Amino acid sequence: MTAAKTTPSPLPWLLLLLSVTTGLVDAISVLGLGKVFTANMTGNIVFLGFAAAGTPGFRVAPYLAAIAAFMIGALAAGRVGKGHAGLPLRRWLLVAALVEAVLLWIAAGVAVGFDFAIQSPDYKIFAIIALTGVAMGFRNATIRQLKVPDLTTTVLTLTVTGLAADSSLAGGSNPNWGRRIGSVAAIFLGAAIGAFLVTHGGLVAPLLLAGMLVLAGTLACMLHPAAGDMVAG
Repeated sequence: MTAAKTTPSPLPWLLLLLSVTTGLVDAISVLGLGKVFTANMTGNIVFLGFAAAGTPGFRVAPYLAAIAAFMIGALAAGRVGKGHAGLPLRRWLLVAALVEAVLLWIAAGVAVGFDFAIQSPDYKIFAIIALTGVAMGFRNATIRQLKVPDLTTTVLTLTVTGLAADSSLAGGSNPNWGRRIGSVAAIFLGAAIGAFLVTHGGLVAPLLLAGMLVLAGTLACMLHPAAGDMVAG
């Protein structure tokens, strides 16, 4: 008998695409919403410390709003993930993608008429922070439960550390070097595209694009046979 061939998982490719959208969202939030992250909470904690010390140009409220929204999204995703235990992976992926895409598209609607150059009107800043923060929290918690090595889609500190610490120069075997480099390149690409779109046209286009990429990439992933596997409990 010949051994059955193992079908490669489509998840790494999907997560690389989602990493591109992280760069887009970071460009939107940092460049368009006044130096706040809605995908990366480490930056918000650092900026919150600056604001607490009274540093000019940093406000406490946006960082607290981003952290709270992110945690709400993560909490919801944790419940959704556990509720999909024993069900096909494609169903879970579709729910996660729809939640994220719809939140990003609602944020795009809110961004219509928002002048990021003068940060006005103020209420739209907090609305967009809340919507994108919940979306990114939901995404992060979902990816965390999928447990795909070296593809967190949002945080690169450990990825860059691994590239150096596990390299042949350090006596390592360069595990997952392709994924790690791909993850760095994907977020870089998304940030560059996002920065161009934000500075040349505002927040609406990159928010629409991010939602479209999330949903389109997930739908393509769902066509793969491996997406029919059951979610572990």
